[in-house]
Amino acid sequence: MTGVALQMLGELFPNGMARYAIGGVLVATGIAVIYIGTAIIPGNSTFLESTLSYVSDLPRLNQHKYVTSRDWRVVFAASIVVGAALWGLVLDPAHPGAFHTEVQWWRLLGGGVLVGIGTRLGKGCTAGHGVCGIGSVSRTSIVNVALFVGVAIVTAMGMLALGVSP
Repeated sequence: MTGVALQMLGELFPNGMARYAIGGVLVATGIAVIYIGTAIIPGNSTFLESTLSYVSDLPRLNQHKYVTSRDWRVVFAASIVVGAALWGLVLDPAHPGAFHTEVQWWRLLGGGVLVGIGTRLGKGCTAGHGVCGIGSVSRTSIVNVALFVGVAIVTAMGMLALGVSP
């Protein structure tokens, strides 16, 4: 690589690429283990429905596919949270023992709600479409991921242009 390319790469990943590479390997491994063990493409977009089947009698939430897969879906979702916490609290060489954000709680909550709505409208999340769907060369997944990324870029650039910061 040329010096300019390395400098650009350094600007894109100011804290290094290791955390992203490790995260990618862990996500791919988790998805492969679940798929091999269940023959179900894993993703967190159906996590809410499958989890609500524990406490709800609504027929929509007690579909066979949710009830039979809810246990591993809870473990899958929890492992994402635990993995992020483990990295942030123990393994992150740049900031050991600290997890912080300057984003207000209401923005995190609003963003989470919008992501949840988007995953239901798009019939999947980045794990399902981005990892499994693109890996399977699914046209629907390729279009969805292009939309996910495109909307994220437009939103980030719009917020930057408006001067909105965390």
